[in-house]
Amino acid sequence: MLISEYAPTTTHPVPTDTPLMKNNPNDYDTIIIGGGPAGSCAAAILGEYGHKVVILEREKFPRYHIGESLIPFTFQPLERIGMIPKMRKSHFVKKYSVTFVQPDGKRSQPFYFFNRYDRETIAQTWQVLRSEFDQMLLDNAREKGAEVREETTVKKLLMDGDTVVGVEATDKSGKTYELRAPITIDCTGKEAFTSNKRGWRMNDPYLNKIAVWTYYKGSKRGEGIDEGDTTVAYVPDKGWFWHIPQHDQMTSVGIVAEGKYLTRDGVKDPKEIFNREIEENQWIKRYLSEGESTGQYFVTSEYSRHSKYCAAPGLVLAGDAFAFLDPVFSSGVMLALKSGHLVGEAIHEGLVAGDLSPNRFEEYGKAIRFGVENMRKLVYAFYDPKFSFREVIKKYPEAAGEITDCLSGDVNKDFTGLWDKIREFVPLPDDLPYGEPLEAEEPAAA
Repeated sequence: MLISEYAPTTTHPVPTDTPLMKNNPNDYDTIIIGGGPAGSCAAAILGEYGHKVVILEREKFPRYHIGESLIPFTFQPLERIGMIPKMRKSHFVKKYSVTFVQPDGKRSQPFYFFNRYDRETIAQTWQVLRSEFDQMLLDNAREKGAEVREETTVKKLLMDGDTVVGVEATDKSGKTYELRAPITIDCTGKEAFTSNKRGWRMNDPYLNKIAVWTYYKGSKRGEGIDEGDTTVAYVPDKGWFWHIPQHDQMTSVGIVAEGKYLTRDGVKDPKEIFNREIEENQWIKRYLSEGESTGQYFVTSEYSRHSKYCAAPGLVLAGDAFAFLDPVFSSGVMLALKSGHLVGEAIHEGLVAGDLSPNRFEEYGKAIRFGVENMRKLVYAFYDPKFSFREVIKKYPEAAGEITDCLSGDVNKDFTGLWDKIREFVPLPDDLPYGEPLEAEEPAAA
């Protein structure tokens, strides 16, 4: 049975002496590589339980990061680690809906979350500046008892046979030292430290896109409740723009499409690509006719990737280091927080039981992969030229609620009926055979 959807806990007993607690200052109950949402969430949970946990973060926060639009089901993990009051006091723009726009500028009615969920909780989320949001999460982990070492780079995993027993790290002064723990969490994001080192990184068979983006100051946006609306604006060949209003009159705007489409006619300069694509959607063209770009353009590729395994002896993967999907439905932060939440609870139970063997993370791996595969099916459908949400809902009105649930991040539901309906319009992918724990290292791995 899969790990159930979040059931908020009201009390969190702190163990006075866990079986694996260490006394050496360089020994910890848990080492976390990476201080992004997954790492900070797991650290906050483990710190709150009273475990000795350290985050090793390569950068100095605050630091820039893309992935700024939260979806409704980030609420549960944020609530679990005490972040909701802080989010409500923040200056982040409130997000109540998502809208889709055709290339000719024809705009759908906003999909308001409160038509499906409680207005006071899940139905309202936020458009965040990740440098500020991630700083809040990291500070929250500190408040819960986690130690944080910034500007610290993990060079390698320390091994005892097949088992990870710690890490070798280098601080900003160049000093190299070792830390040891019975479990290490890889939360290294797109860097995917373990997957790349061990040959576990698996690219998606189809979802390999390129994104080019920038930021506008003072561009047009909605009013009132629609000010924080996320807009997905289509361009030819199933490419799309994101339009994410942020605070201080800033807007994140980017284009995602196949590389062969974006680099057609030999154009490779990100600014030139971006400005050309503005002409391909009349709504984007109109909304960016006001204000101006900040002048900096970013590019990234190979969005979707998966780790072959979720865990190995002494090691578990979380967040983007475990799996990351094309960002069309803004699932990245939700999946990172969810995995941080679930892995934090699983490690706590393992520490108390004195058992952190890989099979203890089997249910965690299944839960995250189940959610990833549900969202992945909807992403595949989105990119199929023959797919239309409108046509599916027109034939099956009852599908609207299930589509909303998946898009909102309620991804651990059984959507079998929905997939059967969508398959009448477009093919959907089989689940990828990834995410099991590895009991012993493969002989060919480094």
